[in-house]
Amino acid sequence: MTHPKKPPAPCIGTIRRRTFLRSGLVGWSALGLADLLRAESLAASAGQSAKSGKSIILLWLWGGPSHMETFDLKPQASAEFRGEFDPIATTVPGLEISEHLPKLAGLGDKFALVRSISHDSPGHVNSTHTMLSGYPGNALEQPPYAPDHPDLFAVTGKLLGSRVDGMPPLVSMPFTRYQGGAYLGTAHNPFVVKADPNSDKFSVPNTSLAGMTKPQFAQRLDLLKEFDQYRRDVDASGMMDSVDEFNHKAVSMLTGDAARDAFDIGREDPRTRDRYGRHAVGQRCLLARRLVEAGARMVSIDFATVPGQKAFSWDDHASVWNIFEQMKIRLPVLDQVASALVEDIHYRGLQDDVLLVVMGEMSHTPRLSNFKGQPGREHWGRTMSVFLSGGGMPMGQAVGATNSKGDEVLSRLVRPNDLLATWYKHLGVPLATHFPDHGGRPTPILPNGAPIAELI
Repeated sequence: MTHPKKPPAPCIGTIRRRTFLRSGLVGWSALGLADLLRAESLAASAGQSAKSGKSIILLWLWGGPSHMETFDLKPQASAEFRGEFDPIATTVPGLEISEHLPKLAGLGDKFALVRSISHDSPGHVNSTHTMLSGYPGNALEQPPYAPDHPDLFAVTGKLLGSRVDGMPPLVSMPFTRYQGGAYLGTAHNPFVVKADPNSDKFSVPNTSLAGMTKPQFAQRLDLLKEFDQYRRDVDASGMMDSVDEFNHKAVSMLTGDAARDAFDIGREDPRTRDRYGRHAVGQRCLLARRLVEAGARMVSIDFATVPGQKAFSWDDHASVWNIFEQMKIRLPVLDQVASALVEDIHYRGLQDDVLLVVMGEMSHTPRLSNFKGQPGREHWGRTMSVFLSGGGMPMGQAVGATNSKGDEVLSRLVRPNDLLATWYKHLGVPLATHFPDHGGRPTPILPNGAPIAELI
């Protein structure tokens, strides 16, 4: 008697959002506001300037966008490589991108592409760790998928803290994927905003009194002070003084205007909201611009899909959906939101301080796959592209190149750690920084890598 073969486990990059949310990987939304703000206290002890004006917006294309359909097309390659899309010229001579990104093509002088990034991590989890922590993730991907080393967010939050009092330094929308503070602790994870800013009922918890009148809030503060006074009396070490400081900052955020006003997306001109797109990812991108302008240091937007798509990520395996059908739906939305961010960053005079990064954790194979007549591409990190705009960096260029098939780096090999070093330099984080790991050993934030000279 023969038994039917057990179907292979689906790639984690193609699971539905509802399934992903059940895993509970939604950052530190369960922590108190005072816990969130404790990260700021470490800036002074690290000797860094908490008032540095630099920030990053990370538009995360979960699943791994294929460079062959986005920023590094190969129209002269054979059919099994080149795919169905053609490149179009940008405003910079010789710089071409996908025909489905025409708005970005008109802004060629305001962005840079790094086309020669390469890593060997094979999965979504370990690739995310590689790209955001500088340390390769474990080959075996198992829950809770937390990194062994702190990621870019955690390091930045620990060393630099908040740019502006009353604003959360780190924000993620609508969740983070496989990120974390590792031995720096969860206090340096981002403030997670799960609500949809495109909804008329959009509101953000922990940034206002949530319906409580200020007199009522004052009464509760008086009660809290009584408890604090009692604890202070029995705390000979003085530790309660720091606790009071964190609670004071939490109260400042609740009663102040900075965070509340920044999250009030209804203040935007309706025409601006239309330009970003009246959908969740568009309004999250607009909100990200508002947040960094108001003082947030790092904001990430998880852009996995477009509502109504068969695809639930950029993980375009032939076995799950037709890459070209789904790209034709997805790329116009990327074009809309990324071009709106580029325009705003430059036209609002933020281009020296705000760096926009558009990327995923990997790319997909230059050679096409076929599953029952359906085209797709598989996991691939050896040649991938990253899009950048602003940050005071030279724009209108492509750094590095791949060969005619797009499957090997031809010139200017760039490793993920070089990208991270470039971002740390932009933010003002010293690359020589070490932190004690769980065993107390001093561990560098990056084991190797150097800022990309062409972008400095």
